[in-house]
Amino acid sequence: MSTTSIPTVSVVMPVYNVEAFVANAISSVLKQTYNDFELIIINDCSPDNSIQVCERFKDPRIKIVHHTQNRGLAGARNTGIRNSQGKFIAFLDSDDLWHPNKLLRHVQHLTENPNIGLSFSRSAFIDANGKPNHCYQMPKLKNINSGYIFCRNPVGNGSAPVIRRETLNAIAFDHIHDNIIERCYFDPTLRRSEDIECFLRIALTTCWEIEGIPEPLTLYRLNAEGLSAQLYKQLESWEKVAEKTRNYAPLFSSQWEKIARAYQLRYLARQAIRLKDGSAAVKLTHQALKNHILMIVHEPTRTITTIGAAYLLKCLPFLYKRIEYHASILIGLMQKKRIQQDLS
Repeated sequence: MSTTSIPTVSVVMPVYNVEAFVANAISSVLKQTYNDFELIIINDCSPDNSIQVCERFKDPRIKIVHHTQNRGLAGARNTGIRNSQGKFIAFLDSDDLWHPNKLLRHVQHLTENPNIGLSFSRSAFIDANGKPNHCYQMPKLKNINSGYIFCRNPVGNGSAPVIRRETLNAIAFDHIHDNIIERCYFDPTLRRSEDIECFLRIALTTCWEIEGIPEPLTLYRLNAEGLSAQLYKQLESWEKVAEKTRNYAPLFSSQWEKIARAYQLRYLARQAIRLKDGSAAVKLTHQALKNHILMIVHEPTRTITTIGAAYLLKCLPFLYKRIEYHASILIGLMQKKRIQQDLS
C-alpha cells in the first residue's frame, strides 16, 4: 500500500495505561499477512509511557490521535472511526494480540458475503504474560439474531470484530461533547458494555447480518488483576444498555430483557469464579436463576457447571483449584477438536 492511497482496512486501537502490552499489540498488526491497512492509535490521556512506546514504531501506516481528556473505550473508538478511511473497521484493544491471518480472513469473509455487516472470530485466551492457556471463546457463529446478541454477545471481546463502514454509518448518531457535535457509533456515555450496546443496535435497527468465522484469530488477554467489585460496575453498565434498548425497542425488551439479564448474571458469575471469589459467584448465580430458571433446561451443561463451580469454590477452594486445572485441560482439548472439525 502506498502512503497516499486509501486503505481497505482501518485498525482502531485505543491506548490507556498499557505500557507493558502495547508494543506486542502493534507488532501483531504490523505482522498481518494482509497489509492494506492503516493503524489509528488513540491516546486516551494515558498516564504511563504507552504513547512513547507507540512512537517508537516508524511505519507510515500508523497514525496517532491524541485526546485532551480521557474518554473511555467508546469515546476512543469513536475518535478512531472518525479519523479512519478504510472500507472495513477493525478493532484491537491494546493489551490483546492478533493472529497474522486475522485481517486477511475477515476481508475475505466480508468481501464474499456482502450481506454481512459485522464479522468476528473466535478467540484464544492468553494470560498476563501472553502465554496461551489452551482454552477458547467458542460462540455461535451463524444465524445470530438480536435476542441471542442481547443474551450472550457472541462477538465476545473488543478485539474480535471487523465492521463495514456502511454498517457503522447506519447506526451513527450525533452527540454533543464540550459544546462540539461529534459523530458517534459507540455510546460515549458508557464506560463498560459499550460493545454489546453497539452490536445490539446493529441487529435491531439495520438489516446487516452478524456472523463469525471458526478460526481463533484473536488472542484475548485475561486480566490477572481484576477485582470482583468491577463485576458489579459491569452489571450497572449492562443495566444502562437494557434501559436504552427498552426506550427504542420496547417490544423486543419485554420479550428478552429478563432472560438476557439472567445470562449476563451467569456470565458475571463465571468471571467471579475466574477471580476466585466464590461468594460473589454464588450470589450472581442465584440472581441469574431468579431471573430465568429455565436456563438450566435451555443450557444445562454450562448452567449446572457454573453452579457447581461457584459452590465448590466457596466451600472447598483447595479442591476446586485441583479440579479446575484438570478440567481446563480437558475443555481446551474438546474446544480444539471442535475448531478443527469446523475448519475441515
